[in-house]
Amino acid sequence: MTMLSRDFSYTMQKDMVSPVSADVFFASSRFPNYKIGANNQIVEVKEDSKTSSMKDMVARETALLLEQQKRLSVRDLASKFEKGLAAAAKLSDEARLKEAASLEKHVLLKKLRDALEALRGRVAGKNKDDVEEAIAMVEALAVQLTQREGELIQEKAEVKKLATFLKQASEDAKKLVDEERAFARAEIENARAAVQRVEEALQEHERMSRASGKQDLDELMKEVQEARRIKMLHQPSRVMDMEHELQALRIQLAEKSKHSLQLQKELALSKKGDKDAPHLYDIDGTLALGSYLLIYPCSDSAPELSECTIQWYRSTSEGGKKEPISGATKSVYAPEPYDVGRILQADILIADHTITLTTSAPIDPAPGLGNYVEALVRRHETEFNVVIIQMNGVDHPSQSIHVLHIGKMRIKLCKGKTTMAKEYYSNSMQLCGVRGGGNAAAQAVYWQAKVGLSFVLAFESERERNAAIMLARRFAFDCNITLAGPDDRSSSGS
Repeated sequence: MTMLSRDFSYTMQKDMVSPVSADVFFASSRFPNYKIGANNQIVEVKEDSKTSSMKDMVARETALLLEQQKRLSVRDLASKFEKGLAAAAKLSDEARLKEAASLEKHVLLKKLRDALEALRGRVAGKNKDDVEEAIAMVEALAVQLTQREGELIQEKAEVKKLATFLKQASEDAKKLVDEERAFARAEIENARAAVQRVEEALQEHERMSRASGKQDLDELMKEVQEARRIKMLHQPSRVMDMEHELQALRIQLAEKSKHSLQLQKELALSKKGDKDAPHLYDIDGTLALGSYLLIYPCSDSAPELSECTIQWYRSTSEGGKKEPISGATKSVYAPEPYDVGRILQADILIADHTITLTTSAPIDPAPGLGNYVEALVRRHETEFNVVIIQMNGVDHPSQSIHVLHIGKMRIKLCKGKTTMAKEYYSNSMQLCGVRGGGNAAAQAVYWQAKVGLSFVLAFESERERNAAIMLARRFAFDCNITLAGPDDRSSSGS
């Protein structure tokens, strides 16, 4: 029996083992490490137990992408999908490489098994048992390699499915990005147009501000000149002495004018040839805006005015056509802006005959009222403090202060945040001085805001009352509306 030495594996001829083909490609520079486990099972020793399989890594990346999809912007989402697509392509390449490596392992195992089979027929004894054990180990490795190939095919299918999903998602993300870009461009164009409109509005506002600033400067210069004049009047100087002299002359002129009016009345009576007729009534008061006219008895035989019927008229000249003043049926009448330049007349009906009283001259305008109104016209809206005396013909119990807003388009009466009336200029609106009501009539107006809503308002002064009437009629005229009192047919004198 031939004995084999212990160093048989080192002294054996090289041609006893079939050489490996030169075209075989080894994925690794060394042979994989295996060990015999329980029940003689061959177990591959893994280098890194913490390294996850390809399937786990793909599943984790997919879950991460789906979780972040809700909170990423469209552009970031598209970038993520593109990166995912590249990762899927890389995984696919790795799968192909593993498939090629698996094929190389099959070739290597087959050639190794053939070599061991050839060696088993040439050895005997314990070495033969070792060869047979090595052949069993190679066959177990072949079975395990086949199982790994099945897993690799399944992973490859999943990778392809994931790559298809990521590709479709990337295309959808690109579409969304294009739509968002188009929408952003439209928003940018709209923003540019809005900025251009704002710039044009600012330029227009600047031009208007310059124009109004020049106008305000002129008004300021006038106010400064007026303040200087007032300051000079309050300084003890020759100008102040002249002012006192002028005031004394005005008083004397008023007395002379009153005496002249009395003489004119007596002259008019004498011309009528009624010297024997008793002079029962007369008109007293200054013939100017801001005053009131009063009919008073001149004789003890004159009947009480409360027992007589009174009607006031206005006419352009003495003896001309007279126009009745609707509602002026009291012994007191306060002239309003319509009466400027006109002669007023009062007819007193006693029993079966009528007594006619006429003012000796036309009504004069209030000094400085025209300039004051012209200054108010330049404003957009003017406020006047008023008290409501009557509302819809019924006395108003509250005497609290209200504010009357007279604007270019409308008139509003309010108290704080409560609005009593707010109406635009219309043909149904009426505004005039109160026609009767005692010595306070010079400060009161009648305002019909609309049909069914009227007020009697008292102002702080006669000047404010007349200015409010003239201002409202001026704005109403600009709106092609004639603002007058009840049954007034003329618009001159406003």
